[in-house]
Amino acid sequence: MDVESIFDGWQAAWSGRDPLAFASVCAPDVHYEDPLTAPALRGLAELGDHAQKLWKGFPDVRLERAGTRLADDTFAVAPCRLVGSHQGELEGLPASGKVITAHLLFYCELDRRAPRLLRVRAFFDAYSIGMELGVFPRRGSVAEKALMVMRGYGLRLPWP
Repeated sequence: MDVESIFDGWQAAWSGRDPLAFASVCAPDVHYEDPLTAPALRGLAELGDHAQKLWKGFPDVRLERAGTRLADDTFAVAPCRLVGSHQGELEGLPASGKVITAHLLFYCELDRRAPRLLRVRAFFDAYSIGMELGVFPRRGSVAEKALMVMRGYGLRLPWP
């Protein structure tokens, strides 16, 4: 299985709503992390549980290829786009009906024992997703400035 096939399977697993589908492209002891996982997830069961939370909140979610995939013998990178409508409760956040589009980058370590993913780190802008869902204020808005003041960051003054 080449890297293209691995990432095709990875995208299909996220889009297919079957937590067992990750077994075809991930090592049994896969290590996964993204901005919403703390601590990092370990193993297929934890990865499947994480995916099920996403599917509950976004039942129509799909992961799409968004650019050229890069790889060598040890590491691989895949740019992707996540698209879905927020139709279900997600970690206490009620359904908003809003459609989100998020760009992600998966940086992966390949398993030397077999052609599959051993470590996966997803990078995406969680704040932008929160803005799309109406959880966080828009950048540059008065509400964002008030939030920053409350967090202790103060106001940003324009340069003279």
